[in-house]
Amino acid sequence: MTKPYASLSPAELKQELDALKAQYKVYQNKDLRLNMSRGEPCPEQLDLSMGMMDVFSSEADLHCDDGTDCRNYGVLGGLEEAKQLLGSMIEVPADNIMIYGNSSLNVMYDSISRSMTHGVMGNTPWCKLDRVKFLCPVPGYDRHFAITEYFGIDMINVPMNSDGPDMDMVEGLVSSDAAIKGIWCVPKYSNPTGVTYSEETVKRFARLKPAARDFRIYWDNAYSVHHLYEHRQAYLIEILAECKRAGNPDLVYKFTSTSKISFPGSGIAAIATSHNNLEDIRRQFAIQTIGHDKVNQLRHVRFFKDLNGIREHMRKHADILRPKFEAVEAIFSEDLGDCGVGEWTNPLGGYFISFEAMPGTAQAIVRRCKNVGVELTGAGATYPYHQDPHDSNIRIAPSYPSLEDLKTAARIFTLSVRIESINKLLETV
Repeated sequence: MTKPYASLSPAELKQELDALKAQYKVYQNKDLRLNMSRGEPCPEQLDLSMGMMDVFSSEADLHCDDGTDCRNYGVLGGLEEAKQLLGSMIEVPADNIMIYGNSSLNVMYDSISRSMTHGVMGNTPWCKLDRVKFLCPVPGYDRHFAITEYFGIDMINVPMNSDGPDMDMVEGLVSSDAAIKGIWCVPKYSNPTGVTYSEETVKRFARLKPAARDFRIYWDNAYSVHHLYEHRQAYLIEILAECKRAGNPDLVYKFTSTSKISFPGSGIAAIATSHNNLEDIRRQFAIQTIGHDKVNQLRHVRFFKDLNGIREHMRKHADILRPKFEAVEAIFSEDLGDCGVGEWTNPLGGYFISFEAMPGTAQAIVRRCKNVGVELTGAGATYPYHQDPHDSNIRIAPSYPSLEDLKTAARIFTLSVRIESINKLLETV
């Protein structure tokens, strides 16, 4: 069929459904095991960093530039050259950075936990308040929402637009409710929509007037260098400098890591923020650890050397990822373009494609895919409490499968979308 499904008669829909189910039955007999549930780098991407294993040998000099022996304790905030490296990547001075361990998600968890038990810069610990709330742009990152849910923080949905969160809503809520203590943000190649916040959106964030003195923007800049194209790249203005210009230097916590640059789980992570915030964080930091893995920090510095080294490395990642994203987008266009039963994003970077199905069909689509061996992120995962009010959003993660497996999975997905869309349309007949 080439007509939009909504324009077909019940008889035509049933005829189309029978044909689609016959195609689906073929896949049922293939015993497939294809996974598009998480944005994991594929083995070929991990191979790009194997040279990091050759940076050190037992004869290596593990002293950094200032003479520190990286094998020993100390240097709480991280090696200076590691701060310089990550600072150049996220466009902030090294003085505004603290290096942590291997995971930025862990840094975010720590930041929420510290705020719960000890408060933010002398304000009342959140655990002593009657109610704590967080703003959650949706669709968004499920692991962000899991952290705030774990601590019993109320989450408020904020719609995502093509230029970032609905800032009218953000400004209105933040300025009127002192129980709102933060907002989750993935400002560049957002998870899952691929949206990059516009200059106006970032400036409006920097000029927020929160009712709560301990309100913070949780700025997860996970995909700052994760472009798919050399000459078509999204541009994001730097939030710390913008906050300082706006007279709100303490308003933001900016997070980063090398998790999808070098080795996930074996990278280095950091927080960048104002000097006042850093002083507040150091009080916990000094109790929590004697120092993170400086050998790993030095390994990253010597492997990448500088920002140009990171950029060249990420071009190789893009060469692997780009054909996968383009294959999914081409199959979606070919199979669904004329049906009128879904919309999807075409991101310039990051790790995800966001798919909007007909309302009331996302769970059924994901379930149908799973029944023939295609694992997707659970429907509803991109919303707090796993509750998508429209049951329509599905996050597609093209990175891990091989290109051929990915094409098969994409065909199964579009087939499932068409079947469940017709089922939904026939319910109303």
